[in-house]
Amino acid sequence: MKLKRTAIALIVGLFIYLSLYSWNLQSGKLDRLADYTGLEIVKWVMWPGEWVHDRSVDFWDRYIYLVGLKQTNDQLSSQNDLMRLEIMTLREKAEEAGRLQTLLKFSPVEGWYVDGARVIAHRMGPSAALDSIIISKGSVSGVLPDTPVLTPLGIVGRVVQPGLSASKAMLITDLNSRISVRGQLHRSTGLLSGTGEGETLNVKYMKLNAPVSEGEILVTSGLAGLYPPGLPVAKVASVERSDISLFLKVEAVPMVDMENTEEILLLHRNATSSPASNSTSADGN
Repeated sequence: MKLKRTAIALIVGLFIYLSLYSWNLQSGKLDRLADYTGLEIVKWVMWPGEWVHDRSVDFWDRYIYLVGLKQTNDQLSSQNDLMRLEIMTLREKAEEAGRLQTLLKFSPVEGWYVDGARVIAHRMGPSAALDSIIISKGSVSGVLPDTPVLTPLGIVGRVVQPGLSASKAMLITDLNSRISVRGQLHRSTGLLSGTGEGETLNVKYMKLNAPVSEGEILVTSGLAGLYPPGLPVAKVASVERSDISLFLKVEAVPMVDMENTEEILLLHRNATSSPASNSTSADGN
């Protein structure tokens, strides 16, 4: 029974196939249908691959574009950094030129001449306990012990240890610094003493009845012979009178910002000028 059904199915199938084959030979519709459906099948089979390909190409193009954009951005950033550095360098050179121009305007006292130098270090070496600076010139350039160090604003200090090409200068703020001064306005004399880095200066031995006022400029008196007379040193910050002392309590601040000074002047005595003659001239002041 089962074999009979199978045979009948085969015969029917063969009949249908032959009928469709004959019909297709006459009309060709099955071939066109097969072509059409085959194309559709191919299309839907190929579509995922095409989609992946398109996305991959698009991603690669975007990646290459972003890489190029990043490289361009990096180049522009580097150029911007270089330009910024160049601007900062030019600005620094302009400021330095301005400071040097100010130094060149300084007119030395008669019998003295000036030489420029740079500050290359602060409080350095075995004498770092001193409130000191290292300057870029030494004995080769004619620097001697006690050579005055100043700027156009006022006295910075004096050389305490000249080397061959560099020297150490003690600032007026150091505890060991002593400078004979007088008031620029009232001409009262005193001894300006350092009290340490960042501290105000003391003016000792200024008489109780000496005329002096806050804001008055103190200048070198020239009495000790180390400095020529008339150079600004400090400005009076406060004046106090005491009932138990014969002298005023006077505090002053330096005319020069010691921490931020980069270029200085060295004041040399002319060969024809001697400390004795300078001291005699100072006594006349």
